[in-house]
Amino acid sequence: MVAVERILKGSEELFLQSGIRSVTMDDIARNLGVSKKTIYHYFTDKNELINVLVDKRLKEDCDQLRALISSSENMIEELVTMTKGAEDVFSRINPIVVHDLQKYYPDAWMRFQTFKAEFLISTLEKLLFKGIQQGYIRPEADAKILAILH
Repeated sequence: MVAVERILKGSEELFLQSGIRSVTMDDIARNLGVSKKTIYHYFTDKNELINVLVDKRLKEDCDQLRALISSSENMIEELVTMTKGAEDVFSRINPIVVHDLQKYYPDAWMRFQTFKAEFLISTLEKLLFKGIQQGYIRPEADAKILAILH
């Protein structure tokens, strides 16, 4: 496994288990059996490591949700699949991680919020609009408001 991928995977496991704030770079190095110098060779600090990890995780989640949606047969199935997929994505996040991101890592938190706003809401809005066109949803329904409320 490439060193960066190994560091990201090991860090993610520790963060999901114990929260971000409580895990130190020493903990990560010890868990991976490498020196802190090795980690700092790839990441300038813990903040950068977290930002890269959040970006990687969000991209994987986007790809996973897109694949689930594209394999669906119709708008209703797409909507159910997207909802279940989004629930899966959010259910595996430890609430401590969410708290730590909000309080101590605002850049990473903004990336997460942008993901929710730009990807999830826009995808849901497109699905709802498709449902209106296909006659599954009333034509007077406002797809954008429904997507935001959902």
